[in-house]
Amino acid sequence: MSIIDERFQNNSTASRTVSFGNAFAQSPQFDDVFSEGMALVERAASYLDGEGRRESRCLVAPVSTAYATESMRLTTRLLDVASWLLVQRALKNGEITSDEAERRRRKVKLRPSGPPAHIKHFDQLPDALQAMITDSFSMSDRIMRIDRAMRSGEEATPAVTTNPVGAQMSTLRAAFTVIQGGRD
Repeated sequence: MSIIDERFQNNSTASRTVSFGNAFAQSPQFDDVFSEGMALVERAASYLDGEGRRESRCLVAPVSTAYATESMRLTTRLLDVASWLLVQRALKNGEITSDEAERRRRKVKLRPSGPPAHIKHFDQLPDALQAMITDSFSMSDRIMRIDRAMRSGEEATPAVTTNPVGAQMSTLRAAFTVIQGGRD
């Protein structure tokens, strides 16, 4: 047996798959995303209930309709973000099981948002609302990427416990032994 064959056979130690979801939920990066997301929710609620309400009264008809529509979309988008974040935090803190978290996560409707350029009259909306809409799209897209990465890690097949290259080498070695044995 050659040195390479021995290395392949000796490298068949059991591997362990690390769940991105579990690792991310326990990380400081999750805490940062949670803080950013919830701060954006609070900022939007405060704006829409105060300064935004006053600014909306000064808008002309088509822009005031865009304001009403986009403020509702902003609220819906941020409620979905907050729901996802709260489910993940509850899971992290052991308040719910992973099955319960998955059931709750399925109820959250994360949607691709695209750039705010598609919004009619966007450039005429108050600057603060424009900034929050843009920030909410970024946060929603970020949450969707994280969610997708977390789910793809959970759907991954368990790690192979033997070295597939070593197994293939053994199969080839056995085949060549049979072929060489037939010639002698």
